[in-house]
Amino acid sequence: MKFAFILARAVAFPVVVMCRVLGVSVSGFYAWRKRPASEHAKSDARLAVEIAASHKRSRGRYGSPRVHADLRARGVCVGRKRVERLMREQGLAARRKRRFKKTTDSAHGQPIAPNVLGRDFETSAPNEVWVTDVTYVWTHEGWLYLAAILDLYARRVVGWASSESNDTKLVLAALAMASTRRKPPRGLVHHSDRGSPYASDEYRRTLAHLGIVPSMSRKGDCWDNAVAESFFATLKVELIDDMEYATRAAATSSIGDYIESFYNRSIASQVADSAGAKLLVLPSDVGATPRISNYVALVDAVLDALVAVGK
Repeated sequence: MKFAFILARAVAFPVVVMCRVLGVSVSGFYAWRKRPASEHAKSDARLAVEIAASHKRSRGRYGSPRVHADLRARGVCVGRKRVERLMREQGLAARRKRRFKKTTDSAHGQPIAPNVLGRDFETSAPNEVWVTDVTYVWTHEGWLYLAAILDLYARRVVGWASSESNDTKLVLAALAMASTRRKPPRGLVHHSDRGSPYASDEYRRTLAHLGIVPSMSRKGDCWDNAVAESFFATLKVELIDDMEYATRAAATSSIGDYIESFYNRSIASQVADSAGAKLLVLPSDVGATPRISNYVALVDAVLDALVAVGK
């Protein structure tokens, strides 16, 4: 009901303005307000508060079916149509999904590597298996593509890059960061989808030069690369879905800060908490007084050592 809507927001907005916007008279609102509310109206008002709280908890993602399910789970007895009506009266609706952008082009004539990983996502040490993928982020300048490489051992992002183009240069930039940070041993398995950037001659030559073994998912099977897919899902829920980026540069800065300052550190903190006060032994190639240029490699080694202690 429009009058109930106005009353609920009278503290935040002028009554006269809300009446004009909703097409009702100010005198009618005050006359309605003087009348004693019916039990049904009182119940609607209480439910409206519960519904608004549920919608807010979902960060605006829930529509009426999921708000209804959430309320029922919390012990609120209400029908779905009533929830739908009260949400409509409050102007509450589910957030629209971002537009879809295809990132994998497997229709090419380049060689396809066998699926060496075979969905075995457990490793015993760092730098045994890396998984990688590309996702997309919408900005007001257009699409931004993000490539990320994760070490399966600790699920940490060891390399990432962004570009306005989903091409070989993008994935090579992520690989360059990962290999510079980690200096991977020969025989490390690198798993990706069948996209043309990963199957390109230049990328395959770079993997061979580094002594890295390529592995690729089966056609159309996203579960073969579930860890990389899971990271992107987390990134979008925890950051991107709540953002509107004006430029690709702003998106890159925001995502980089999330990866380096939040995501990787939060994983390390979880492992450190479980490790307790046990002795921490760093890998032998990390010196006691590293040069500034080796700082990122030192952080990676420390965090992976924490993971080793915690396992």
